[in-house]
Amino acid sequence: MDRWLLLMFLLLTVGDSSFSQGNASARYEIDAKRQGINPLDKDALPRSREFIRLDSTYYVGYMFEGTYKADRSSDYPGFRNAIPSLKKAFLLLQKDYGKNLKGLFESPQSYMQSMNRYIDFLQVSNSLRECYDNIEMPDSVMWVLDKVSSFNFPKDHLGVNTTRAWTYHRNRFFNSSKFGFLKNSVEENEKAAFGYCYYALNRIERNRAKNDVWFGPGQAEQDKMNVYHYLALLHCYTKNYDSSEYYYQQLAESGTVSWNNYGSMKHEVGEFAVSMEYFDRDKYKYQQKILKEPFYFIPILDVYAGRTKNAMAMCKEAIQNAGSTPGFGWYNIALCRSYMYDGQLDSAEYVIQKATDFKEIHIGTTLTQNQYDFTINLLKLQLSEKKIALVRFANTGWWYSPSSLYTLAGLKFQKMLLQYVLINQLTANPERDRTVYDLFCAESTTTFDEAYYLIKDFSPSYFVKKYENYQKNDSRKNLQRYFRLLTCQLQSENGNEDEAFENYKEMVKEVRLDTTSEKLFLGRLYEGLSKANDDQGNETDYKFYANALYEEYPQLLPFSGISIKMKLNTSGVIDENTAQVVKELKKCRIDWVNDVDANTAIANISFVKKGDQYEATLNVKSGSGMQKVTNEKMVFKDIEGAGKELALRLFSKSGAKVFEKRDAGN
Repeated sequence: MDRWLLLMFLLLTVGDSSFSQGNASARYEIDAKRQGINPLDKDALPRSREFIRLDSTYYVGYMFEGTYKADRSSDYPGFRNAIPSLKKAFLLLQKDYGKNLKGLFESPQSYMQSMNRYIDFLQVSNSLRECYDNIEMPDSVMWVLDKVSSFNFPKDHLGVNTTRAWTYHRNRFFNSSKFGFLKNSVEENEKAAFGYCYYALNRIERNRAKNDVWFGPGQAEQDKMNVYHYLALLHCYTKNYDSSEYYYQQLAESGTVSWNNYGSMKHEVGEFAVSMEYFDRDKYKYQQKILKEPFYFIPILDVYAGRTKNAMAMCKEAIQNAGSTPGFGWYNIALCRSYMYDGQLDSAEYVIQKATDFKEIHIGTTLTQNQYDFTINLLKLQLSEKKIALVRFANTGWWYSPSSLYTLAGLKFQKMLLQYVLINQLTANPERDRTVYDLFCAESTTTFDEAYYLIKDFSPSYFVKKYENYQKNDSRKNLQRYFRLLTCQLQSENGNEDEAFENYKEMVKEVRLDTTSEKLFLGRLYEGLSKANDDQGNETDYKFYANALYEEYPQLLPFSGISIKMKLNTSGVIDENTAQVVKELKKCRIDWVNDVDANTAIANISFVKKGDQYEATLNVKSGSGMQKVTNEKMVFKDIEGAGKELALRLFSKSGAKVFEKRDAGN
């Protein structure tokens, strides 16, 4: 009996000195029953209800309920429904045990008495903060952080100040009229974010001696790495690349670097091969239900490199793994882009609509709903332009075809509506200079090529001056060629063809680049040179650069308005149906020739009949003998549209092996 009394005394005074608050016996029973049960286990929810029934004033039941719900949430309603329980646990814990928590580090005895409450407090605070963050309630995020900060713990286990910094950065484009804690400009919000990071560093040093006693030598260095992570991001955004590199190196040496974020920084400064390597390291790092950014940005790098098949495969893998959880919408956007640059417009249109219809939530990323909507509309704009170009490619006589003219009228109206929406989105975006015009920004979700589609019809003379200014003032040497390229493209759009032509000629002589990673750049350069030579009446150079474009990025050609020289050889079954298919193929915008020279691609199509279907096998070599299409097979039954589809596949477009008319991109 004496030992039982002693045990009860220790539990009441050492294990938890707070049973006197509320129903002490019920709380003792709850604490005993919660042992060995993880709030994330399947038994946590029924246990939470039992705990609440035993004592509805005790935080533990609400903590189990809220944590369980939050862990299983992957959409807005789920996180919203977890908040009431977590908030109740958060407030009850402070009400009953706040005094103990404030005295936590006064003595070892105080620490031992309240250690479990401290762990619970951190867990509840973090879960509640994440739920608010996931449903875009940053003012409530700051409320939670302010509450935690009021305890003035010497060791910032929750990363309160760096989370404040990240919250300012993530919401930098809003102001105090939207969320009261914010400043009134992007620059002021970024300054506040830096301020919290430097405050966190000062606090680490101020409490170093005390924390060394409690947590051992070296603890401060680990805390500093957390701050360095955010400083690296902030310095990259403010274009202090040397400082960003310094912090990433420190993180890499300590083994705590986010290769994903480091890859974003390398992408921003134009080191695309290194960026790809770093993104690839973090592909499978995160298992929780969040956007895995490498699966969005690696496909962009693959598009730059002309590896559209790799891009599509990665996006499909991400979509399959994600299901309808956070990231699903972003992966469909990336897949749309991959399909478009492969020439698969119907598939691109299908998946971008899936992204439009999906209610994405943006977890673990600074990417936002505004960027999500803007990126979707910009890709839709590019898609509408490509569909216009495809009508003209698929029928050289489009201008006297009523059906083609009707289709073009509808597409142009659709394009006009999208431009109206985009210009309004752009006008409302206070950081458009940084994330749209300032190519390759790590916080951007669009590409340099998409920027051209956006701005070419909006005052090209203004943007010519803008990109000339970038050439003078931007410190990113690897990206100077991209600023020059956009300048040339916009000069041509603005009617300054002669000036554009001279600049293109200078560029092609001077440009040095990573030809493996920058094929899209080369493709656009050769496209510009081909068109410029055509304007100048230089037929030979026009065809030379058309063939060069075909060699670097053949999928661009059908949508460029450029006609490449090609000799067609057919073999195998030649009957009425295949003859009709070839006739439709030859109506496409290709300069069909019989004589071969250095700028003439050679296409071989072999037809085999299998029952009531035909199988076509395609092989194409460029003018210099590069194999660009190898044994591409297409099976078709209906002949209408098959010739147009074969024409696209001559330009390395992928597609289903079995062709149906709806896939043809008519």
